[in-house]
Amino acid sequence: MLKADASVNSTVSSAVAAWEADVLAGTLAKTPERASSFVTAGDAPVERLYTPTDDAAGDYLEKLGFPGEYPFTRGVQPTMYRGRLWTMRQYAGFATAEESNRRYRFLLAQGGTGLSVAFDLPTQIGYDSDAPEACGEVGRVGVAIDSLADMETLFDSIPLDKVSTSMTINATSSILLAMYIAVAERQGVPAAKLTGTLQNDILKEYIARGTYRFPPGPSLRLTSDIFAYCTRNVPKFNTISISGYHIREAGSTAAQEVGFTLADAVCYVETAIRAGLAIDDFAPRLAFFFAAHTDLFEEAAKFRAARRLYARIMRERFGAKDPRSWMLRFHTQTGGVTLTAQQPENNVVRVALQALAAVLGGTQSLHTNGKDEALALPTEAAAQLALRTQQVIACESGVASTVDPLAGSYYVEQLTDRIQREAEAYIAAIDGMGGMVAAIEQGYPQREIERSAYAFNRAVDDGTRQIVGVNCFQSSEGESIPLFRHDEETGRRQAARLTDLRSRRDNTAVDAALHDIAATARTSENLMPAILTAVRAYATVGEICTVLAAEFGEYAESFHSA
Repeated sequence: MLKADASVNSTVSSAVAAWEADVLAGTLAKTPERASSFVTAGDAPVERLYTPTDDAAGDYLEKLGFPGEYPFTRGVQPTMYRGRLWTMRQYAGFATAEESNRRYRFLLAQGGTGLSVAFDLPTQIGYDSDAPEACGEVGRVGVAIDSLADMETLFDSIPLDKVSTSMTINATSSILLAMYIAVAERQGVPAAKLTGTLQNDILKEYIARGTYRFPPGPSLRLTSDIFAYCTRNVPKFNTISISGYHIREAGSTAAQEVGFTLADAVCYVETAIRAGLAIDDFAPRLAFFFAAHTDLFEEAAKFRAARRLYARIMRERFGAKDPRSWMLRFHTQTGGVTLTAQQPENNVVRVALQALAAVLGGTQSLHTNGKDEALALPTEAAAQLALRTQQVIACESGVASTVDPLAGSYYVEQLTDRIQREAEAYIAAIDGMGGMVAAIEQGYPQREIERSAYAFNRAVDDGTRQIVGVNCFQSSEGESIPLFRHDEETGRRQAARLTDLRSRRDNTAVDAALHDIAATARTSENLMPAILTAVRAYATVGEICTVLAAEFGEYAESFHSA
């Protein structure tokens, strides 16, 4: 459909006015609407009816086009799921490498088509399991990885030339990537054959999550070093997954999630270009990670708006020539923050709606949360049900049979336009501050997210926004479901492994490799080769980070919330 002309709009406007007078007015007099106004999860007003007069689609070829072509509003592949379904990549990791390896093999046996590794907090921040800072956190929210020995165990009997792996790691991403490459070498798999995604998004840690170690400048240097190294040596690996998920988990709106995530992307692209990389050499391997919440239409529209806006940024702002550089390819995870401890069985329905929104929005891979994740890490049964949710959508719902099935909906196109406009305004504001690092130092995105989170929670508290089982349709009886229990002995066992490792490895080689990392950090040379040498010698995550922290310093948040 091309843009409606003035005569069509005039005819529809007259018809709408007649309908309102002849039909709607009488109905409202008898049965008033449930509320004086309706809003999306992001507090955007929702009108009673959308028609061609809203001109949501605008110029079809300019704003929507065709899947697989600029501006990619309708998807990044011409046939989307008619050709290949999205990757069903279940996020998992807990306790020791042995236990997580068993869960990965279980998920693959149940039909999962990719792995997504959750690391514990000490690994994420760069402390070994026997460090005082790690006490009580080893293996609690992810798997503990201290050295290459743990990584070898984690992927034991999992062929890395056949399985795509996503790693949720940021401050220490260069170290964990080096370990993954070294494990592949031991399996006889060359780095050039590895596929997967490294999160490697440190900016969102300063904005919303907090697992940073080094200041922004050195952290961005590590990021661009990974871009350059992988472009030459690991060309099939996505070198970053620029993450809106954690921004959304912190309480942002859908538009803020898009705006702040793409502003982060602008910063990473500018950093890589300053480091001497050509945009079309690295941009095709940039990937994204978004949340899917329960407002089905707003979420699907969000993904469409993000694709269109990113394509324009890459082509018009940065002058990328390769169409692959314009494509926003993304992984989705259903919204952990939306899950409730009350009536946890309801979370199955929430996850199904969120997964459906991600598929309608054209995701490339998807993780579905377990129903019990508001209470604990998912049990094996909950993880299997979460995977089955994706499989039911893929095999039974029919939504994967056609490309972008919501396109042309007056409501969805209006939502897509609105989210794009609001996201563009956030990007412009951040540009005006001097870029995302300056905006973070001023606390701008943090404060905006705090305001949105506060408004949402206040609406839940006063009942304006209903959450089933929490502030409406409550149950007087508590519900009990089986929960995963963390083994408190994990930390002790992991520390004992470290002691044994340090007694068996060639410590002279480790010391030499760590010295080389320090020397390289004082230059502008790429750090990845030095880190890979240290990893191969079984230097630990904590040892490498201690050396880097001595050269780079450690970051402490200094802004004050307004």
